[in-house]
Amino acid sequence: MGRISAAFARLKSEGRNGFIPFITAGDPDLETTGALLIELAAAGATVIELGVPFSDPMADGPVIQRASERALKHNFGIEHILETVNKVQPQMNGVPVVLFSYFNPLLRFGLDRLSRSAISCGVDGVLVTDLVPEEACDFAPILKSSGLDMIFLIAPTSSDDRLLKVSENSGGFVYAVSRAGVTGTRSDVSSAAETLVGRMRRFTKLPVAVGFGISNHEQVADTWRYADAAVVGSAIVARIEELDGSTDLVSAIGGFCRQLLSEV
Repeated sequence: MGRISAAFARLKSEGRNGFIPFITAGDPDLETTGALLIELAAAGATVIELGVPFSDPMADGPVIQRASERALKHNFGIEHILETVNKVQPQMNGVPVVLFSYFNPLLRFGLDRLSRSAISCGVDGVLVTDLVPEEACDFAPILKSSGLDMIFLIAPTSSDDRLLKVSENSGGFVYAVSRAGVTGTRSDVSSAAETLVGRMRRFTKLPVAVGFGISNHEQVADTWRYADAAVVGSAIVARIEELDGSTDLVSAIGGFCRQLLSEV
């Protein structure tokens, strides 16, 4: 059993739901990214999604697009992201890390190289936003051979055939997008998400996490009614942007995540 599966199994045995925060690697810099990984683990993350900055993030809204732009100014590569994860893993209490990326940066890095390097550096899975199961027939076996989970996105517009293919090719968990469109905070989470989770459960026993638009404790709690985990990305990244340059950035992000998990 991989660390992602073990983390969700532990939650289930304790009758709890999961929390999956997202941050962009290198925003505001890689040193802070390392500190944030440690803090997010301490704040109660089940899994942490670590975004690989990309010059053309088509699935992302303006908040995460700006985070990628800021990170890319530092001129680092995937190898530096993996080195950062490797450096801080001993202080993360075993919390799994998933690389969240578009396919182009991974292809340029080299898929075999990525698979070997990621697992040795403490990465547990890979989610490629623009790669569907039908197009992952070469990449998925490479990841699996190294013990990495391949995680796919599903959306309210996904057909039953697509949900079946995702169930046959996924590992770790399935990421259900709450609505069509790009990432970003919303005043409410689409009711279509609950329907989508119910549909996906017909095809898989893997945990199903819901993201896109979740930004406060009430939305996290509501998502927990029907999903195994809530993913929070843009709301965290927006606060990183607001706090850029502050000496309290890391602790403030940890405090915000703790607020997401408990009423204050």
